[in-house]
Amino acid sequence: MSFLIFLLSFASLTLAVRVSLSSETDKIALLSLKDKLTNGDPHALPSWNHSLHFCQWEGVTCCRHCKRVSSLQLQNQYWGGTLSPSLENLTFLRMINLTNIYLHGEIPREVGHLKRLQILDLTQNNLHGQIPLEIINCSSLQVIILLYNNLSGKVPSWFGSMKQLTQLVLGANGFVGSIPSSLGNLSSLEKLSLAYNHLEGPITPSLGRLSNLKFLFLGVNNLSGQVPPPLYNLSNLRFLSLTKNQLVGTVLSNIPTAFPYLEAFQGGMNRFTGTLPSSMFNLSELYEFDISGNGFHGPISPAIGSLHKLQSFGAGHNRFGSGRADDLNFLSSLQNCTQLKRLGLDSNYLGGILTDLIGNLSSNLVMLYMGSNQISGRIPDGIGKLINLQLLGMENNFLEGTIPYSIGKLKNLVWLTLGRNKLFGNIPLVIGNLTMLSVVGLESNKFEGSIPFTLANCTKMEKFYVNNNSLSGNIPIQTFGYQQGLIELYLFSNSFTGSIPSDLGNLNHLSILYLQENKLSGEIPIELSGCSALSKLMLERNSFHGSIPSFLGSLLSLEILDLSHNNFSNTIPHELMNLTLLSTLNLSFNHLSGEVPVGGVFKNITAISLTGNKHLCGGIPQLNLPPCPVLPLQKKHKRSIKKRVILAIALGGILITFVTFISIYLLKKKAKKLSIKSLALQYGYVKVSYGELHQATNGFSSSNLVGTGNFGTVYRGDLVHFERPVAVKVLNLQRRGASKSFVAECKALGKIKHRNLLSILTCCSSVDYEGNDFKAIVFEFMSNGSLETLLHTNTEDSEFTNLSLNLMQRVNIALDVAFALDYLHNDSWEAVIHCDIKPSNVLLDDDMVAHLGDFGLARFIHDTTSHSSSNQASSSVVKGTIGYIPPEYGAGSSVSREGDMYSYGILLLEMITGKKPTDSMFGEGLSLHIFCNMAIPKRISEIVDSRLLFPWPIEEKEKRRATRQPKMEENLSEECVASFARIGVACSQEIPNERMSIKDVITELYAIKQKLSC
Repeated sequence: MSFLIFLLSFASLTLAVRVSLSSETDKIALLSLKDKLTNGDPHALPSWNHSLHFCQWEGVTCCRHCKRVSSLQLQNQYWGGTLSPSLENLTFLRMINLTNIYLHGEIPREVGHLKRLQILDLTQNNLHGQIPLEIINCSSLQVIILLYNNLSGKVPSWFGSMKQLTQLVLGANGFVGSIPSSLGNLSSLEKLSLAYNHLEGPITPSLGRLSNLKFLFLGVNNLSGQVPPPLYNLSNLRFLSLTKNQLVGTVLSNIPTAFPYLEAFQGGMNRFTGTLPSSMFNLSELYEFDISGNGFHGPISPAIGSLHKLQSFGAGHNRFGSGRADDLNFLSSLQNCTQLKRLGLDSNYLGGILTDLIGNLSSNLVMLYMGSNQISGRIPDGIGKLINLQLLGMENNFLEGTIPYSIGKLKNLVWLTLGRNKLFGNIPLVIGNLTMLSVVGLESNKFEGSIPFTLANCTKMEKFYVNNNSLSGNIPIQTFGYQQGLIELYLFSNSFTGSIPSDLGNLNHLSILYLQENKLSGEIPIELSGCSALSKLMLERNSFHGSIPSFLGSLLSLEILDLSHNNFSNTIPHELMNLTLLSTLNLSFNHLSGEVPVGGVFKNITAISLTGNKHLCGGIPQLNLPPCPVLPLQKKHKRSIKKRVILAIALGGILITFVTFISIYLLKKKAKKLSIKSLALQYGYVKVSYGELHQATNGFSSSNLVGTGNFGTVYRGDLVHFERPVAVKVLNLQRRGASKSFVAECKALGKIKHRNLLSILTCCSSVDYEGNDFKAIVFEFMSNGSLETLLHTNTEDSEFTNLSLNLMQRVNIALDVAFALDYLHNDSWEAVIHCDIKPSNVLLDDDMVAHLGDFGLARFIHDTTSHSSSNQASSSVVKGTIGYIPPEYGAGSSVSREGDMYSYGILLLEMITGKKPTDSMFGEGLSLHIFCNMAIPKRISEIVDSRLLFPWPIEEKEKRRATRQPKMEENLSEECVASFARIGVACSQEIPNERMSIKDVITELYAIKQKLSC
């Protein structure tokens, strides 16, 4: 008995020792894992210390009996470390969830030693390389989620042997090749995501064997061929995404019977053809249906009304309809779809007449787009019932009649396009009720009467098109002058009379003013000199008279000026030579006389037209004009040549001696500074002295200090020459490159003018009171400071307390900077590369309009057409600001438009996250670009600047996902933020030619703005 007791005691002791040793193994493995995960950060995971048992550490769960680690869950941290191979020693692990902790490096092959592992979730990290083969040894693994990483190579075919898998999520990586047929062996699989990769070839038919599959995501690849027939065996499918591939065939004919529980079908931007079968509308759970951008044809069945849960129906850019009267019959049945928010039918062949039943569509409707069809009849009064509409597009149809007064009820409307129809009558006064309007397109109709004065209420107007109508009367005063944000005004080809309203001079953002082909008269009002951003001014074929005003020479943004076929007289003002951006000047068929200037645009024979002015003379020889007559000499000038020669010799000797002395003195000084006098002569600046600047800034007092830049310090001041405060940038000439920066900035800002560029008022190159060289540039003072200040200053302690930027303001600022870049890169006479785009160089005026400044590093590219690398400027000494410099500059590449786009992209990402690219969290493979790229779109709310205060709690969003409520119910702001961040990511791609163009940026930002303007 004693021996038996001894044996039992010994066995218990041995077991205790083994448990103790195993626990110690887990602890050591965890501590090694921590060191790698957190990059050795001593402040990370503070609970992982020796005073607590490791089963009590954050994110660690242990078995109740064996006290071994069974679960490791750490999410939403910013460590940016790697996965340690020591993970293999946690042999009791059943779950690994390390999502959104910014891991880099490869997945360690030691994971394959975890025989008990059931869930592996490494979503939203920066892992790269291939998926290790050793994972095949994890015989208990059921869920693999590697979404949003940078994994590469082919999708492993050996996944097909892991028949216990229920979820395989590999989307948003860099996988190539084809879909392996072996995946068809995963009989337990419920979710398969391969979307957003680079897969090609056909969809493997073997996927049709996945009888338990509910979610299949194959969108945004380069898959081709037809959807294989076996795929229609997946009767349990809920969500099918095939968007943006090269797929062909008649996919819709099989979907209704194949997928009876389908909730969402995304098939847009493929090459599908065929008709829309009525049976499609038996899918009672369907809430999203997108087949836009394909080749579908035929009618749309009224059976669509049976889709009671439908929220989004996108069928644009197909071939639906035949131009017949019954093409729109299905609209009446859509009134049963009470949750409908978006209806896109544009660019088809739909005919027929809109009936008043359109007003019975869902009151939730925010977008109704029916443009570019063959729709006829009148716009029904019932349109006024759709009170939540933000976009109404019916342009390019055969609509006739008048605009119904009920349209005045659509007070959320931002975008109204009815152009290129057969509408007539007056533009109704109730249009002034639509105070949110930004874009109005009524062009190419038959409207009569005058422009309604109530448009003055539409103060958010940016683009107004009523050209090619039969409008008459005077252009109303105190109407457009209230629309401070107006950019484009198209009034041409009407019968307007009277003069140009002087209040148009209030529009300092106006870029295009088209008034040609009317019956306007009078003189051009001097108030138009206030339209400093004007790039195109078209006044031809009117009855204007008087002299061509010299102030037109101060509109330095002008690119096209057409004053032809009027009654202008007198001489051509020489000030027009100042318009360095002017590419087209048409003064033909007027009554001009006198000498034609020979500088500026007048040197280019292909840019000017002077035909039909009989009394012009001089100019460049190519004009073939007669020489101008020489005025007769006055009697007092008829002195003898001999006396003149003697006097000239005497004076000449004195002058030569004086000039020689001065020349020697100047050569000894070796003065290299830029003369303020020459700048003033060249650009028309008001001359200012050091003493005036000293007095204006209270002796450059610290109380007047605004900020510091790369090459100098900025002070607020008040100069007698200017009504408003100014900003004085004093160059630090001890800093290498400061003098060159001064010349570059004066040159750049002297040549380019735009509403979103910081305007230079004057400059000073002199000496201070101690005889030291002094250089300064004077700008407009921006009362709301820099974007840098608003993004990163604690608003509670700042003078800008009330200026915590909301999302709309950030979008507007991004658009302003984009407009400036578009002008610099594409619309100036010489393309300008800014080279230092960052928040501190974006200044905000009283109206929160952004102005891009600091051109000290700017470079000119001497081409106006090509964007190719062959025309890029040399940049051997290009600097910039760390975090915003594109990677190719560091490798010695020349400066380029694409380089500016990279910096702009980082700027956007900083605006949306509130984080600088040099934040301490970035490093070891993690950057602001990667940080945002991994969050788009589903985790965008976790990285966004908290001051935006989005009204979508994460818990509520997850709850909606859990109950499978439609995606379209998510807050619009979240969608817009994701779109904003996506633009920033697209602009800041590592490879220059993969970056988004500035034109596309403006289009995308403008779309976001429209969504927010409700």
